[in-house]
Amino acid sequence: MEELLTLKELLLQGNIPGALIIVEELAEMSRNDIIKTIRSYAVILLLHLIKQQAENRTTRSWDVSIRNSVREIQRENKRRKAGGYYLTPEELRETLAEAYLNAIDQASLEVEEGRYEPEELEKLVNSEEIINRALDLILSGEQDTRLL
Repeated sequence: MEELLTLKELLLQGNIPGALIIVEELAEMSRNDIIKTIRSYAVILLLHLIKQQAENRTTRSWDVSIRNSVREIQRENKRRKAGGYYLTPEELRETLAEAYLNAIDQASLEVEEGRYEPEELEKLVNSEEIINRALDLILSGEQDTRLL
């Protein structure tokens, strides 16, 4: 809110260069919020993909959670008015990689009722394969997500 008041004051003063700096800061703050939201859904997505791979099975609940997370990531990443996307596929991959450690920690509590420590669980699953699967699901935006 403070930034908006500063922006208004700069515009009233005719200080366009100063106002543009504030606009850039606001845009960066907005983008960071979007990335944070995407990362939160990425943790949930990765958690269930890790559980699927570690336990070599799935449940309807996991499948629904995966679909919902994919939809939310796709929705958050889409620029509504300007068109296009906030994050490129490479930036999405980086965000998934950042979320992976949180997901493996959470999965260690859930896989086989918490049998594994995070380090042990990491050795049981293929992180690259899981991240690639998550990215493929997210980028399949043209497909009907009910089929994922």
